[in-house]
Amino acid sequence: MSLPGENTKFYETPNHPFQGERIAEEQSLMDRYGLSNKEELWRSQSQLRNYRREARQLLGGMTGEESGEGEEFVSRLKRIGVLDEGDELGDVLLLELTDVLERRLQTVAYRKGLANTPEQARQFITHGHVRVDGRRVSIPSYKVEVDEEATVEFDENSPLSDELHPERAGDNE
Repeated sequence: MSLPGENTKFYETPNHPFQGERIAEEQSLMDRYGLSNKEELWRSQSQLRNYRREARQLLGGMTGEESGEGEEFVSRLKRIGVLDEGDELGDVLLLELTDVLERRLQTVAYRKGLANTPEQARQFITHGHVRVDGRRVSIPSYKVEVDEEATVEFDENSPLSDELHPERAGDNE
């Protein structure tokens, strides 16, 4: 138990730290999404685990009052883009880690073509070159909601907002 005011971990480490197959899979995900360390991956895994846990609890005790909570939970996951429009509460159990990782600002900026690589997208975000919905966001793990996705762009005060900047992704070739 932690002391008041003390931070606690928001992730769980693997039970068996030296499994070659798991380590290789984690490394490929880290390379694919440009994560800086395994802690970021483990945070996403814990977040997915919490989604599944909440869905199981809601599915297990479906009464009139709890079905409203289930609809609220599903609408929250749809708003952040983890679930698609036609999905239901049972579909939360079918989610994969990539569904959670795809909603990070770092990944969204890379997929929109703001950077050449996920690592470069991370650098642009941490240096304050990217804004979401008119606000400068410097956190690569920020979860981009579906309605905010279209507003991810370079900050107008950033040198990268110039189309002729040498680091712009493929624009000047």
